[in-house]
Amino acid sequence: MTVPIVQTAVYTFADSQALVDFTEERMFWDEPEREEYGRYGNPTVRAVEAKLAALEGAEDAVVVASGMAAVTSSLLLLLSAGQHFVLTDNCYHSTLAFSRDFLKRFGIECTLVPCGDYAALEAAIRPNTKLILSESPTNPFMRCLDYEQLVALARRHNLLTLVDTTFATPYNVHPLHYGVDLVIHSITKYLGGHNDLMAGAVLGRVELTTPLRQMQGMLGNILAPQTAYLILRGIKTLALRVERQNASGLTVARLLEDHPKIRRVWYPGLESHPDHAVATATMRGFGGVVSFEVDGDGERAHRLIDALRIPTIGPSLGGVESMVSPLAVMGYAGISPEARAELGIRDELVRLCLGIEDTGDLIADLQQALDKI
Repeated sequence: MTVPIVQTAVYTFADSQALVDFTEERMFWDEPEREEYGRYGNPTVRAVEAKLAALEGAEDAVVVASGMAAVTSSLLLLLSAGQHFVLTDNCYHSTLAFSRDFLKRFGIECTLVPCGDYAALEAAIRPNTKLILSESPTNPFMRCLDYEQLVALARRHNLLTLVDTTFATPYNVHPLHYGVDLVIHSITKYLGGHNDLMAGAVLGRVELTTPLRQMQGMLGNILAPQTAYLILRGIKTLALRVERQNASGLTVARLLEDHPKIRRVWYPGLESHPDHAVATATMRGFGGVVSFEVDGDGERAHRLIDALRIPTIGPSLGGVESMVSPLAVMGYAGISPEARAELGIRDELVRLCLGIEDTGDLIADLQQALDKI
């Protein structure tokens, strides 16, 4: 019933011929029937990869040590010195820093374009452009991709498409069905679901994931079997958890949008969101993340956060417990006010990441907190 934790680093062979047969399989990078060494595979981890591939509708999945490892590994594998890629904005700040700053040391350039502006995206493509990377929904403004338009554009220019759909999960959207080449997840969030593990995944065609698996064995960016076991446990309740978070997210977003003390709300389930039509056409639900600006300044936003009783202040999302973040000082504190303003991160911006608590209790908590500011 439950996949066991295979707690070993070394796998032995009965005789020399068994080793020879295994080595011949490895030479062609076929999926081995057994393991050799923990850096190249583990049965518990393989079970996670098979389940994730099935959920996403992918040929294969490679699980790595964190969501950022999934992003960085993919870019390091697919890009070489002298090449260029396009990244849509509103993305996770570490993805932005790695893409725009860190990769410069390898001679790789990145152009940032507004998410949803497909004319600007196409205009940013150069002769040496290799791929397009985007999130959907984005962090923190929940912008959503028009997958058909993105894929058509990429194919016109012979580019690969990578989409981080951590905020959506495979329950709400399947980008591979629209022709996206690779999907990235931070398993730490909704797929794990309990705020107690870190992992990431890259999913897609075998021809793309196999080189990533080879590189993973070389660089050692692997997952521990205990973590794989926790992922398998979390995935069992994914649909139940995300259904509740979808419902709470829409209810909370509507409450906030109608409240006089809230200036603006970003949630794709609202008609006021710029990508509402696209999200409605492509997503089963809109997730549990609601970003909003308090009408006032950062100090008033902090008072609202401190008045909340159910959500705790923290930097993550997607777990069973609700979390809230004043983004200007959590995640973006290390950059200048000018850089934050360029990204739209104002002092009064709040990201509320809903768990699976009773929706009525969450609404009552928000109401009492709003009454205090």
